[in-house]
Amino acid sequence: MNENQRNRQLHTADSMMGATVEQFNCAKSQMGTLKKDPGNEAKLKIYALFKQATQGPCNTPKPGMLDFVGKAKWDAWKSLGSVSQEEARQQYVDLIDSLLAPEGLVVAAQPTGSAASFDTLLVSTEDNVTTIRFNRPQKKNAINVEMYNEIIKALEESGKDDSVITVITGSGDFYCSGNDLTNFTKIPQGGMQQMAKDGGELLREFVKAFIDFPKPLIAVINGPAVGVSVTLLGLFEVVYATERATFHTPFSQLGQSPEACSSYTFPKMMGNAKASEMLLFNKKLTATQACAQGLVTEVFPDSSFQTEVATRLKAYAKLPRNSLTLSKQLIRGTEKERLHTVNDQEVERLVERWLSDECMQAIMSFFQAKL
Repeated sequence: MNENQRNRQLHTADSMMGATVEQFNCAKSQMGTLKKDPGNEAKLKIYALFKQATQGPCNTPKPGMLDFVGKAKWDAWKSLGSVSQEEARQQYVDLIDSLLAPEGLVVAAQPTGSAASFDTLLVSTEDNVTTIRFNRPQKKNAINVEMYNEIIKALEESGKDDSVITVITGSGDFYCSGNDLTNFTKIPQGGMQQMAKDGGELLREFVKAFIDFPKPLIAVINGPAVGVSVTLLGLFEVVYATERATFHTPFSQLGQSPEACSSYTFPKMMGNAKASEMLLFNKKLTATQACAQGLVTEVFPDSSFQTEVATRLKAYAKLPRNSLTLSKQLIRGTEKERLHTVNDQEVERLVERWLSDECMQAIMSFFQAKL
């Protein structure tokens, strides 16, 4: 990462409180730096979000039938309905950021809070809320080895800062597509045994960071969630989801087994039968189903998702920090030893699975299907 990119990331304040006008203007100016044409569909969406952010809901007459371009633009703007200008501004910044990311850029903005520098995350602290945003939108925020380590570091720093709550969310259309399976293609000198051992230790430390995290942890699920990004949700205090989010844990399909303490937390939350449908038989849940089963706290319409969540986060951020931290210690304290034991057991089983022919064949089939 060059200095210019690092400065842009340091100055990103893309928090759940919504994009500022300054960020919006920066995103607009960055549009001209795109090297590749994003395509007509993306350009229509950019146009519509810009109009909604600057003028509000569509209030102009529908163009005539022969004005094909004007009609396409009008339809795109009209389709946003009653989306607020603040929400449209946030979606505009997210969209531009997702288009810039494959070219090694991020939307620049002036700093509005403290932030650390990461390559796979956007981390900012503003108004007593630390936001950790997965930032590999071109890979659907799949977690590679670097990202696992950076999330551990971000949680460690957030646990020590002055914020009241910590929020985790994703950039672009996905929350997170789970473990980046290309992690399995990078075989160290010690061979598969060493890869499995290193992967197991990294996963153990990754999950431990969530188990031991001292402050209230809130997941804001902005799109589909897969694998470890789903199983971790049992370690969050609150989980908010947009109505278009889905939750999928295809472990047996990939010859693997559950992680992130989900073999314990999921049956506890939703009962053995429902947990087994997800963890054993790969059932994908809609946001509404996940909420009904206790995995999600509340579901919001996609059009008002960011606004609804921001309102709640602002209220939580005004609560006494020490009171929240001590209360979480009471709730988590009775289970912490049990969670660490489960984490160890799950990692041990996963290391076995990663070395199995069944798992290797499933992963090979996955990559062949993408060819």
